Amino acid sequence: MSPALVGALVGLMGGVGVCLVLWRLAARRITLDDRIAPYLRERPRTSGLLAERPGHTPFPTLERLLAPWADDAGRLLERLGSSSVSIRRRLELAGGTMSHDQFRIEQLVWGAVGLAVGLLGAITLGVVRGTPFVPLLAGVVLCAVGAAVARDQLLTRSARRRQDRLAAELPDIAELLALAVGAGEGPVGALERIVRSTRGDLAAEVRRTLTEARSGVPLALALERMAARTESAPVARFAEGVAVALERGTPLADVLRSQAQDARESARRELMETGGKKELGMMIPVVFLVLPVTVLFCRLPAAVRVGQ
Repeated sequence: MSPALVGALVGLMGGVGVCLVLWRLAARRITLDDRIAPYLRERPRTSGLLAERPGHTPFPTLERLLAPWADDAGRLLERLGSSSVSIRRRLELAGGTMSHDQFRIEQLVWGAVGLAVGLLGAITLGVVRGTPFVPLLAGVVLCAVGAAVARDQLLTRSARRRQDRLAAELPDIAELLALAVGAGEGPVGALERIVRSTRGDLAAEVRRTLTEARSGVPLALALERMAARTESAPVARFAEGVAVALERGTPLADVLRSQAQDARESARRELMETGGKKELGMMIPVVFLVLPVTVLFCRLPAAVRVGQ
């Protein structure tokens, strides 16, 4: 190798090295963005699909893969059915531990089961009877939507039944509380005795109220929150009446006895209204089924005799 070529290679390597050093020094220069970055809240740069989410099912990997489609289906169900606010309110009224996301996932599972049943029925009808495609498709869609709507209606019925149970348990709870207060116990002690000696949905609500009172919330405010958590009018009147009695110093035993009497009168009125509605409902089979059959049995022998 000639000395000129060696000198050219050495010069080239030296020039490249000097360029790299200068580029690195320029890259390490502190900019304005670097100076103010520690004082700003930076958004995470990771993808939303890679972000960790709390799992609601025993299969977290499958849940993360299906999460985008589940969110889209949840928004579709919200347009077709009840809103998220309504669902959260009914979940609270039902008294369960299920969250809004868990309910949406369960509703999607019901819809998937309804879709599978509709597809099975459509395939069976198409193979056996040769039914046209459009009615089969409509039946499949109705099965899927009907299953999702059925889960929503089941939540509504569960919330309504729990409110009925709260109203039914109120008179006994109020009378026991009146006896405890009349025997000399304070409001908190009487509520604790009620929680220890009773079971049921209203006892669970009283237990939750006591927990809030022990955590530092005033008992009157905890009772007002209890009234806001229920849609049962007797329970709301009971909680608000006890809260007002505690704030104004009214004799609590008399208030509780009045509340128990009002609750029993309200339950009696509701029973009478339900009986009146059932009586009208019983007229339908009597008029349209029993009466025509009775008239037929009365007229049939005469018609047979005239025919002979």
